[in-house]
Amino acid sequence: MQTLKKAHDELFRRSPDETFATLSDLWQHCQKQRENARDHWPMPQDLQLVPKGDRLDLFMGSGRSVSLNDWSFSQLCRLANVNRDTVNRLSPTTAAKVFDETLAPGKKPLQVFATDDHVRSIHGASYTRLFNTDLLAVISEFATDFQPPQQASTGGTGLYAGEQDMFVFLIDPNGWIEINGEAFAPGFFVWNSEVGRRTVGIQSFWFQKVCQNHIVWDAVDVVEFSRKHTANVHDSLGDIRRIIERLVSKRDERRDGFAAVIKSAMQAKLGDDADDVLKLLQQKGIQRKLAKEALSIAEKKGAFTIFAVVDALTQLSGHDCFAGRRAELDTQSSALLSLAAV
Repeated sequence: MQTLKKAHDELFRRSPDETFATLSDLWQHCQKQRENARDHWPMPQDLQLVPKGDRLDLFMGSGRSVSLNDWSFSQLCRLANVNRDTVNRLSPTTAAKVFDETLAPGKKPLQVFATDDHVRSIHGASYTRLFNTDLLAVISEFATDFQPPQQASTGGTGLYAGEQDMFVFLIDPNGWIEINGEAFAPGFFVWNSEVGRRTVGIQSFWFQKVCQNHIVWDAVDVVEFSRKHTANVHDSLGDIRRIIERLVSKRDERRDGFAAVIKSAMQAKLGDDADDVLKLLQQKGIQRKLAKEALSIAEKKGAFTIFAVVDALTQLSGHDCFAGRRAELDTQSSALLSLAAV
């Protein structure tokens, strides 16, 4: 089983003005953000930075300039290949001259996403924006029984949106099932950034407990999907919809079926000794070193049952820093669990 801390991390980095009580409140905020900003397409050589008081503004033409926020200023520094901390130590007039000399000319326009008073992001032409409201529409349509967890002691709700990104944590409080006296319920995290601060993605799971600090305890059947904001990023909405639909479908089926599978997995053995189980795991595509580590964990629980081995693999997956390997191992673990349903 895994301990999931995505929502916990979000809880302690969000300010009160980034926290929302309901999905409706969150959607209204994101819709307002969407309505108040639009794309501009200047050529790199046409970007003009102008000193304004103690800061730099981006000249937008027609006598109008807008400020840079922390994220768009960082992006501008990367485009110019200059050190952000160094530029911050310069006077606005000197900093403007630095950008005049370091922003390389190009043949493709830049994508400047700005409101009436500040720049939210600056990207190359290949960046494709996915609006938070489009993602929330999918959630509202296909996760109708899900809601935020209990409010945290700090006031966090699991529903967050700021200048740079959005994060949503939802559970189904009526989706509990009993498995050998233990309760599991479905939940998921989704995230997105309209300004390229992070990928768009989802992580779905079955859990036993969510504490007041929004740590998800004893999660099983963890599935994660994410995609960068490239040309086909809108296809991710279909992928996220299917993951939510699959979670809902499994919830309905598993009130009986999942409980039976887990109960069977807790009793059925993959083999009588470590060598037999090791061979089976390797046949299922699991690397020998990883399989031996999993067997060592499972053996401490007294038997090489399907559940003990899958649980051990899930624990090891949670310690892998590479998302691709985690996803592959999660898939292999799910395949092992399906043996209990045969």
